[in-house]
Amino acid sequence: MSGFNSILIVDWSAANKRAPARPSKDAIWLGLVQDGTAQDPIYCRTRIDAEARIAEIIAAERAAGRRLLAGFDFPFGYPRGFARRVTGGDDPLALWDWLSERITDSETGANNRFDVAEALNALFDGAGPFWGKTHRDRWPGIPYRKEGIAYDEVAEKRACDLASQAASSCFQLCYNPTVGSQILMGLPILSRLRRLPGVAVWPFQPWQEADVVLAEVWPGLIEPAVRAAVAERPELIRDAVQVDLLSRALSQIPGAELDTLMSDLPPEAREEAWILGAGHAAELTALAMGRASAPPAPPPLRDDCFAMPAGTHWTPVDDALAALERGLHPVVRSGLRPLAEAAGRVLAAPVAAQRASPPHANSAVDGYGFAHASLPPGDPVMPLAPGRAAAGAPYAGRLPAGQALRVLTGAILPCGVDTVILEEDTRQAAGQLAFRAGIKPGANTRRAGEDMMQGAEVLPEGRVLTPADLALLASVGLGEVRVYDPLRVAVISTGDEVIEAGEEAKPGQIFDANRPMLLAQIARWGMNPIDMGRIPDDRAALRRALDDAAGRADAILTSGGASAGDEDHVSALLREAGAMREWRIALKPGRPLALGLWDGTPVFGLPGNPVAALVCTLIFARPALGILSGAGWSVPQGFDVPAGFAKSKKPGRREYLRARIRKGRAEVFPSEGSGRVSSLSWAEGLVELPDGAAKVAPGDPVRYIPFGSFDF
Repeated sequence: MSGFNSILIVDWSAANKRAPARPSKDAIWLGLVQDGTAQDPIYCRTRIDAEARIAEIIAAERAAGRRLLAGFDFPFGYPRGFARRVTGGDDPLALWDWLSERITDSETGANNRFDVAEALNALFDGAGPFWGKTHRDRWPGIPYRKEGIAYDEVAEKRACDLASQAASSCFQLCYNPTVGSQILMGLPILSRLRRLPGVAVWPFQPWQEADVVLAEVWPGLIEPAVRAAVAERPELIRDAVQVDLLSRALSQIPGAELDTLMSDLPPEAREEAWILGAGHAAELTALAMGRASAPPAPPPLRDDCFAMPAGTHWTPVDDALAALERGLHPVVRSGLRPLAEAAGRVLAAPVAAQRASPPHANSAVDGYGFAHASLPPGDPVMPLAPGRAAAGAPYAGRLPAGQALRVLTGAILPCGVDTVILEEDTRQAAGQLAFRAGIKPGANTRRAGEDMMQGAEVLPEGRVLTPADLALLASVGLGEVRVYDPLRVAVISTGDEVIEAGEEAKPGQIFDANRPMLLAQIARWGMNPIDMGRIPDDRAALRRALDDAAGRADAILTSGGASAGDEDHVSALLREAGAMREWRIALKPGRPLALGLWDGTPVFGLPGNPVAALVCTLIFARPALGILSGAGWSVPQGFDVPAGFAKSKKPGRREYLRARIRKGRAEVFPSEGSGRVSSLSWAEGLVELPDGAAKVAPGDPVRYIPFGSFDF
């Protein structure tokens, strides 16, 4: 087995407190490149959270059939001789298990690492080897400073630390870098992770055929790339940048080359472990630098992205839509943005809750709280405890059983309170609270995580963020999200006969109705419209306009010139470029669509008739632009309503009638002429008639699609 499908990099922390809800430094960060696609760095507030998330990633990658390399930025081993002194043997994994049995940790971050380090020091003669502590007067077996420690029984640094020119030591517990504390808090977790199915530890175990390989890494190897990225964007969190760039760099190394890198190790590695990439900092930095300035660009569209089945003459609408869906993918970059800038943007990755909502059990009303099990029989009369619990001002301590406490809406339920009675249902006098019997356990309370559990997916990738979504994201502690850049859509009108509205029209000239309509429609969809103006029937001028549009936009809409006549220059130029597909859709209104790529940018050549141009935009361009923007494919929501008209159609084409709802029925515009621009303003939606023959009588059900259903 050669190479890895996915790379996970973990930036560890030995902090003795829970990291804040808002992503910050000095926490645990995970960088993940999953099957070649870089994911947003993952923020973990505690080591317990991180272990659970890493285990989930391991399970998910194995279930998907992907091979995972998981790198951790703390030492996997100690200098030669240390394991023997502690466990009686040279097996570093036995030392992992020894630490796992003794290290304790908690959700608050409190742990006993200094107690364990003191016990380890007691196994050695003299002062060491661990040193550094938070309090001079605690843990007398740990020196406050390094002076006086003789590293004669075990070395201060491992062979790989020297090869990488790392300044840190496995035995330094305090004062940055606190690698000694990180390893004590990290190895017990690795001891548990290595026992998961399919997991092996490099270089201590046979790893070549393992589904998941745990390895030691050091972000210091790519420090120049990290510095450059943070200098370019000072708002970035350095720890997040490190895991992101290192995971990207390792994912770019060919499988055979990475296998060689992991196999060519000195003998010391069998006991001391080894830093993956030690001695290859320049190569890793070069790979990381290539990714430091911006998120990776999506892959280009293929020349055959608009291909239809061979031999197709008149293409059914559903076949055309299916071809669009399978041929396209997002073409825009993504980036982290604060919530205040995220409305209307498309999520580029699923979002998980940073904390539960609500984070604690709390009161839903103003009233009085108590333990339901302590209620006396009959109509309760209970003594009132002093104090109160309010939102933002929790009650300190535990409420004694049999007592009641004043509790306000939103207050965290104090210990000893599981039920709240509404204030209006009580009477108070002389320090006593009285109310009628019959209240149920848990009444008027909200459970912790009742709305959203920590770690649960809040919103999926491709979601167009609404104001309500921003409220949800804020409620679970997210201050920023990764979103796609808005899709840039250029609009070009073509034709010698087309002039700008408001100009003086000569015989044979018409005002450009398509461009303002399409530009406004694109803006309504939350995309960035780019007005490329009107281009006459001049092939060289149109070529220049397409060149300009391809350099400024992610997609191009043209109107006119999409057929095969002498003056249909859009289709002619796309055909010359070698990436043209002319679709003859079995659709009314609408004639051929000219679809192709111009310098890698997708072009949708729409009919020149405004009615056909809008219908083709809604039915075909809208879902295609959705995929290109990252929002994914969507089907407009229609519903059946009684027809307020009569209609007979022949088989062979799907028809879209301009329609609106009046008195509960769908009425259609009196004329079906494609030149009736007034019908677009009159209509509020479309009635869709099937491909086959149809005969509609008043009152028959027909499918009505409001124009609003085409919105994002």
